[in-house]
Amino acid sequence: MTAWAPAATSWPGVAAAVALTVAAVALAHPARVPVGGRRPVPGGVAVRLLVPTVALLGAAGWVWLGPRRLLLVGLGLAVAAAVADSVRRGRRRAVAEHRRGEVLGVCEAMAADLAAGQPPVLALDRAAEEWPELAPVAVAARVDADVPDALRAVACLPGASELRSVAAAWQVAHDTGSGLAPAIALAATAARSRRRTTRLVAAELAGARATARTLAVLPVLVSLLAIGVGTDPVGFLLGTTAGAVCLTTGLALSWSGLAWLERIGDRVLR
Repeated sequence: MTAWAPAATSWPGVAAAVALTVAAVALAHPARVPVGGRRPVPGGVAVRLLVPTVALLGAAGWVWLGPRRLLLVGLGLAVAAAVADSVRRGRRRAVAEHRRGEVLGVCEAMAADLAAGQPPVLALDRAAEEWPELAPVAVAARVDADVPDALRAVACLPGASELRSVAAAWQVAHDTGSGLAPAIALAATAARSRRRTTRLVAAELAGARATARTLAVLPVLVSLLAIGVGTDPVGFLLGTTAGAVCLTTGLALSWSGLAWLERIGDRVLR
């Protein structure tokens, strides 16, 4: 009697099925990750289940594709993820810059309304009409809640950090009984000056980012030139072990340089 043994070709399917099952469990039961020492908040995917999922998917890919093709697929996914992250960062910077302009407009409008003798609650209502993200602050003012705390909460949004100055001015005016209009006007002036500086720094960083991206794309252009003169760089990079090592190292160095520059830029703009 012959012992039953599963066919070799069935193992990739088994590994993929197990990986999908683990991923489904991870999505159905997200981990709770502590944030800033506060109580845990729901996470996107259970961290403990993420590693076995990736390992099982890698094993299935190893059997299906082989080590070299699996490496190329991984590099392709890494490049796609890097491009998507760069696009996401660019959109986030654009949103933050747009929000800085809205915050500056709100500060100037509030300073003008208060200087004209409007009550602070009415000035906040009008500002919330112009910038809906300020609506929680207007609600807090109407119900006599803590307006500075509400302003600081909105200031956590990217590009809205200038509202911390408005919150400080509101707090000082509330505690000391001094006029709110001059303090808000000073906050608006400071916000205008800092936004001018931020835009200047962003323009300087844009040139550095463009140079770094050009250098990252330059190997592709060199490869096209090499193909034009009759060589086969693509065959070397994709078809040999040495080429795979060179390709992996080059992509890793390019990504490290771009990530390093993006990190510096984000830190400076913050």
